[in-house]
Amino acid sequence: MGRLVLRRLGATVPVLLLVTAGVFLLLHLTPGDPIDVMMAESVDATVKENLRHELGLDRPLHVQYAAWMGRLLRGDLGRSIRNGEPVIENVSRRLRPSLELALCAMAISLVIAFPLGIASAIRRNTTIDRAGATFALFGICMPNFLLALLLIFLFGVTLRWLPISGYTDPLEEPWNGLRSLALPAVTLGLALAAVVTRTLRSSLLEALSEDWVRTARAKGLSEGAVIYGHVLKNALIPVVTVVGLQLGTLIGGAVITEYVFALPGIGRLVVDAVFARDYPLVQGVILLIAVGFIISNLLVDLLYGWIDPRIRLR
Repeated sequence: MGRLVLRRLGATVPVLLLVTAGVFLLLHLTPGDPIDVMMAESVDATVKENLRHELGLDRPLHVQYAAWMGRLLRGDLGRSIRNGEPVIENVSRRLRPSLELALCAMAISLVIAFPLGIASAIRRNTTIDRAGATFALFGICMPNFLLALLLIFLFGVTLRWLPISGYTDPLEEPWNGLRSLALPAVTLGLALAAVVTRTLRSSLLEALSEDWVRTARAKGLSEGAVIYGHVLKNALIPVVTVVGLQLGTLIGGAVITEYVFALPGIGRLVVDAVFARDYPLVQGVILLIAVGFIISNLLVDLLYGWIDPRIRLR
């Protein structure tokens, strides 16, 4: 197990190097200048050049990249061009709302997907299966922003049950915090639940067609023991893969949902930083998102060995 973790961590080094280099080049090749964004056109050109020199933006790209990597190796992500604050402080303030939103959305999706996926596989070609297929098709095809607007109109405007925007920390005010996360979490959770439902149903149907399932039934095991004791565990590998990948996506990619509901999360932070050409902030956020994906993939690899001992973790 320890060798697996070390090997996976070693393999992430070139990945992170490619991510940092790619993001750095794309940002600097994109039209626009952070100094022009920060200052009005009427500001004297000399003032702009002095600020550009002070921030090191007038140096060659390879020199800027080497300087940023040198600070990164010391654990310094740099300072935001817009407000001068350390990037790590900007990110730390926005990370909690995104994590809370991702965990709530994941919980909602699993609560919906597992019962519906199992029922659809067991009751194949019945009304339950058709209802599950309809839900999955709806969740996959419905754009997040449109679903968010529909939920806002129904639960926020018409029924007035839930707030339509803003964020309250659940750790400080649990009830109000959960209410502020309810609509965005449902928006993301329904889409993920649709994917997990279809994946789980397909995986269960494949496992149910195996010879060992007929053997288990012939030995007199109840249907519940066959499904929950044997089939479900063997069908979890694709589901764990999907959930692990989606968790990383939820943490860093819920941009539209965070904008619609005015949540101060990572996704909204990186979009604002891109528009402001805040190079250090964008680079730091993308790097942390990449680390989040790597950690989620590592956890998925470890879960493989726990779910199926036939998978050797070397």
